[in-house]
Amino acid sequence: MTDEYKTIKATGEGFYSEKRSRFLAFAHHVETVDEVKLLLAQYRKKYYDARHVCYAYMLGAEREDFRANDDGEPSSTAGKPILGQINSNELTDTLIIVVRYYGGVNLGTSGLIVAYREAAADAIAHAETEVRQVEETVVFDFPYVMMNDVMRVVKEMQPRIVGQTYDNTCQIRLSIRLSEAEQLRQRLAKLSFS
Repeated sequence: MTDEYKTIKATGEGFYSEKRSRFLAFAHHVETVDEVKLLLAQYRKKYYDARHVCYAYMLGAEREDFRANDDGEPSSTAGKPILGQINSNELTDTLIIVVRYYGGVNLGTSGLIVAYREAAADAIAHAETEVRQVEETVVFDFPYVMMNDVMRVVKEMQPRIVGQTYDNTCQIRLSIRLSEAEQLRQRLAKLSFS
């Protein structure tokens, strides 16, 4: 597994129209299914007069948690093309919602697939993407006399300090890139025996 993944930073908006049907697309950064549900509820309320609110999302650095929804469109003509754009751009932690206003003319299955795909692609094109790192938290307990040694390792390896407690026994919680976590654990463990 790689310890990097690509996602979108902020909301991106896209648009596509075909035979008077309008497709409004919105790409969001999300990290949980609850965030997805909240955003869907907001869009359904805001665009209550739209015929369809279709969507797809991909969650997690492993890209294993995903869903595509056609919201009443013929099977696989909306959600799958949207999810296809998320996949082809290698994105995760991303939700794309496409709102369709029906224009009175049927587009057919191939027309719908193209419309949803293009609207989703336009939303991604208007969103800023970024590469993030998968991090792991390392917790280390140590006596106060080892403080300088621990901080030297922290300075050299540069993990993010996410929590620390200084008492009779000190504890430090460090967040570091997944590929470097084991090395950090080993270096801290060696301090105990020196």
